[in-house]
Amino acid sequence: MSEITNLLFVFMLAGFIGFEVIRRVSPLLHTPLMSITNALDAIAVVGAIVLAGNAESRLAQILGTIAIVAATANIVGGFIITDRMLKMFKLSRTQK
Repeated sequence: MSEITNLLFVFMLAGFIGFEVIRRVSPLLHTPLMSITNALDAIAVVGAIVLAGNAESRLAQILGTIAIVAATANIVGGFIITDRMLKMFKLSRTQK
């Protein structure tokens, strides 16, 4: 098999497994799952840093920098949303 076929197979398998995991998780566990996913997004940041550091052209360096900024914004935004959702589950002091 060619390399592109192998990569497409891995992509399809990852998509299927991700869909099945999300579909079977109860809505109560979506917030912790989303938090873990945000933590795993740190891998994208590390990959982007490596790519930007090893860039041989100016365009690759710029794209790597954009990838770092986008992945970092995704992580920070995800944690902010997770924190906001977790506050929704806490009882307020007036309800006790």
